[in-house]
Amino acid sequence: MGIFSFIVLGLLILGIGYGIVIYNNLVALKHRVAQAWSNIDVLLKQRFEELPKLVETCKQYMQYEQTTLEQVISARNQVATAAQDGDMQALGIAETALRRGLGQLFALAENYPELKANDSFRHLQLRISDLENAIADRRELYNEVVNQNNIRIEQFPDRLVAGFFKFGPHDLLRFSEAQIADVDIKGLFHS
Repeated sequence: MGIFSFIVLGLLILGIGYGIVIYNNLVALKHRVAQAWSNIDVLLKQRFEELPKLVETCKQYMQYEQTTLEQVISARNQVATAAQDGDMQALGIAETALRRGLGQLFALAENYPELKANDSFRHLQLRISDLENAIADRRELYNEVVNQNNIRIEQFPDRLVAGFFKFGPHDLLRFSEAQIADVDIKGLFHS
């Protein structure tokens, strides 16, 4: 074996080693995306369980606000379905509807002093608000990891390994423009 054969063999070993490193990094990113989604899913399920308690508490006081209560439950169910299906676009739309409904519910609660004074309502309102904040934080982390994954699978030479092993892109979790716009508090009181 000549020196040329050793050079070719060395380059081949380096190339294979580099391919293995790329593959392992792509696998790690794929699992980080799954973990980030799992963290959101846990919070969505916790909120899913808390919302009926909030609605039941509100029903006792808000007899004339049935439409708002029904909108919250309907949006809750849409979020659960989209999350179960892993449909990020539908989840974003459902989250927008749910947050709008919750905003309206909390604003309408201002008209019911007995409800606002109810310990159960205050506890549930705080719990759901905390869950909303945690979901927003986890959504940011999820989108960051998805973005890293999507960039890596498009960059050369990672693209070659990603294509060969069928690593694919993931959808960002986006909310509609209405979701990120300022809330019209006065409008919520007059709904």
